[in-house]
Amino acid sequence: MVNARLPLIAGNWKMNLDHMQAIATVQKLAWTLDEAKHDAGASEVAIFPPFTDLRSVQTLVDADKYPIAYGGQDLSVHDAGAYTGEISGAFLARLGCRYALIGHSERRQYHGETDETCQKKVEAALRHSLIPVLCVGETAADLEEFGASAVPIGQLKAALDGVSPDADIVVAYEPVWAIGSGQAATEEQAEQVCAALRATLAEMLGEDFAGRTRILYGGSVKSSNIASFMRQPNIDGALVGGASLDVAEFASIVRFYKHVI
Repeated sequence: MVNARLPLIAGNWKMNLDHMQAIATVQKLAWTLDEAKHDAGASEVAIFPPFTDLRSVQTLVDADKYPIAYGGQDLSVHDAGAYTGEISGAFLARLGCRYALIGHSERRQYHGETDETCQKKVEAALRHSLIPVLCVGETAADLEEFGASAVPIGQLKAALDGVSPDADIVVAYEPVWAIGSGQAATEEQAEQVCAALRATLAEMLGEDFAGRTRILYGGSVKSSNIASFMRQPNIDGALVGGASLDVAEFASIVRFYKHVI
């Protein structure tokens, strides 16, 4: 591997699969990885099911000791109170979640989440010992107007304002123009932005923080292109969307290391 950071392959299920389907999918994923002799020391696998699935996933993973981490697709800036429909980080922590997605492009687009909201959600996640997976990325219009890294860097700086250099976070670069389009960024495009994000982390929080923080690429990731991304020195994994619902495909992405020299 290019660096010592443990690669992370994360599957965002979005609003798909009820709790019974989640049980079947997690079982099949675990069995598929086991049959393929997946090396958990070569890449970490995590899934982000809908909130209603998390208790079922927790019970299954704990009972069968599956080497699969999981997290919430979102969390509230509040810990408790009169906030109908919100999900507290405390609830996610009690369900055994390791991660929480923050600032996904769909949350920004459809729910009006701002950089300030994302900053508060990062704080909320860290309060409950969850690892924030902070999503940053530009639209096609942003790309044309500002260039490839300006918007993601601005989002990163805003969301990590006040974060301690001792914190554990993950950054996911997801060019919005590539998500679900079937047209991923090239590995060179993704590496350029991820390198700029790492340089920004170093400026904000120090070289040690930047050196240990994993930066993922997300946007039309599939088994046929994951190896090319993972050859890049500043890409430490992938945030996978639709392909994570196909167990065979996702398991193949998780095992990218078989194809990276």
